[in-house]
Amino acid sequence: MLLPSKAWQRRTCTLAALLVLLFLGLTFNVIALAGENMELFSAEGYRISQIHSPVPDSVPNGNTLSTWQVEELLQNPSILLIDVLPAPVKPRDRPPGLLWLTPSRENIPGSVWLPNVGFGALSEELEQYFRSNLDKLSAHDKSRKIIIYCLADCWMSWNAAKRATSYGYSQIYWYPEGTTGWEAAGLPLENNKPVPMEYPE
Repeated sequence: MLLPSKAWQRRTCTLAALLVLLFLGLTFNVIALAGENMELFSAEGYRISQIHSPVPDSVPNGNTLSTWQVEELLQNPSILLIDVLPAPVKPRDRPPGLLWLTPSRENIPGSVWLPNVGFGALSEELEQYFRSNLDKLSAHDKSRKIIIYCLADCWMSWNAAKRATSYGYSQIYWYPEGTTGWEAAGLPLENNKPVPMEYPE
């Protein structure tokens, strides 16, 4: 009976060791990616970190629009256009006599600016602010067509669009290029103010 040579045995051991290292490397990469994904998204699937980074091509249960598609849809005056760019909110405990300058924003004409509703996790107040304004703006019609946007490469609009569909709105349109793409296309912007958040007495 012929026994394997020592050189062949060494080559076999080296190959086996390489395969083990490769397997361990792949395993650690999968674990690392899983950990990274857990940090990027909440348990409900909302983006909670690295908000200003490349976005996917679609949003769950929503429709993705290009700039020209937004232009086309806006020919219908019943379309709701909602900007969700973040903005500082006036602190509820701010003294009445202390000056507070409401921030302004250049957005797509006809927009309603509901800031901060695109964060991955919302306070009860922000959640109520978003829900009540959607309800009011849509005249309690959850089949109303609503376009949600922010800036290019910003997950705020993705989160807000996903959140709106979770509230039962069935005609949610996501415009991922936002004012970045709108302005790049040579289309006009107008100065706007956010809808104020009303605190209960």
